[in-house]
Amino acid sequence: MNIAIVGTGYVGLVSGTCFAEMGNNVTCIDVDGEKIKKLKTGIVPIYEPELENLVKRNVEYGRLKFTTDLTEVLDSVELVFTAVGTPPDEDGSADLKYVLAVARQFGQHIKKYTILVNKSTVPVGTAKKVKAVIQEELGKRGEKIEFDVASNPEFLKEGNAIKDFMSPDRVVIGTESKRAEEVLTKLYKPFLLQNFRVIFMDIPSAEMTKYAANAMLATRISFMNDIANLCERVGANVENVRNGIGSDTRIGKKFLYAGCGYGGSCFPKDVKALIHSGIENDYHMEVIEAVERVNERQKSLVFDKLLKEIPDLKGKTVAVLGLSFKPETDDMRESTALVIIDKLLKANANVRVFDPVAMDECKRRLGDSVTYCKDVYDASSGADAFLLLTEWRQFRMVSWDVIKKVMKGNVVVDGRNIYDKEELEKIGFRYQCIGK
Repeated sequence: MNIAIVGTGYVGLVSGTCFAEMGNNVTCIDVDGEKIKKLKTGIVPIYEPELENLVKRNVEYGRLKFTTDLTEVLDSVELVFTAVGTPPDEDGSADLKYVLAVARQFGQHIKKYTILVNKSTVPVGTAKKVKAVIQEELGKRGEKIEFDVASNPEFLKEGNAIKDFMSPDRVVIGTESKRAEEVLTKLYKPFLLQNFRVIFMDIPSAEMTKYAANAMLATRISFMNDIANLCERVGANVENVRNGIGSDTRIGKKFLYAGCGYGGSCFPKDVKALIHSGIENDYHMEVIEAVERVNERQKSLVFDKLLKEIPDLKGKTVAVLGLSFKPETDDMRESTALVIIDKLLKANANVRVFDPVAMDECKRRLGDSVTYCKDVYDASSGADAFLLLTEWRQFRMVSWDVIKKVMKGNVVVDGRNIYDKEELEKIGFRYQCIGK
């Protein structure tokens, strides 16, 4: 099939590359000319395991192309996917200007039946707005060209996106048209040959499903963090509690790990948008509002625990390990590290940082306000405190004997509960974690 995908960010690039890998002819479009120029040569602007290799391979095979102009390919494609950003406005609502701009261009230039599929995360009712814009543009042209609008939200986990796309546990599609349903069934059937798990529904339900899914996962995280904070006060161990409730098949163990808050491009933005959607419809999402409050508080917890050990941080050196919001990505959007580093700098501490893949992104965001280190041990050199914020695998089995020798102080604050309290205290560290 011939497909166009507008937007070469995380969702658009992964989706386009995976569609091409399955044998489709895909053109990815982006207004950023420099990004497109790099992608044509195989330079991928984001880190995602296996993505760069897949992009290079499909570019070489001629199945994956890049351009800055949708109109170049609009006549030859059956489907146009919108995968542009929907950044939050100041009030938390999703900004739809990029989504509607794609719809406007689509309406201005289509010449035959084409389906516009929205993969961007958008509030319920967006498809109606998109459809109205397209009809408005067709009206200006005096044309009556058939088209369909569909919703196909993505459920990709950063760090595991290729596998998620190629072997999805489900594909959600909202459509009003049998014709569109048949085209999208043809597109997705190769991904699900053994067990066809495409769930067709009405468009508003598909739009809501994306928000509901992310809000549920965010809720589980904030719930467990709330429980963890109480565990500390009553003498319970949150890991024991997690095992106890996670063994209940009605609950399960996923997304029940206590830590220092969630971040990324999805959960914070989507929670805010869902709250705003409720307000717009005269309904307060009280549970989701609490989820957001708990998470914002949790992001400061590591810093608060550090202050208990070192009340005055002026002139102190602090090692921050882990900058991305989660492992296997360089994405620092809404990361806990940004919150903690900001607090450390305002406290006049010297900050030494290391992350396996997010160093360039950190330099772009923070410049020379922190010291960039080559590994865990370099970051720990001369440090009064060691803060673990992202649970990268290579951080799990560090040599604490070496770290003890190179550190000036002995404070360890484990924001992800991956270290052994008894082991570290035996060596001579003052150890703090979450919920124990």
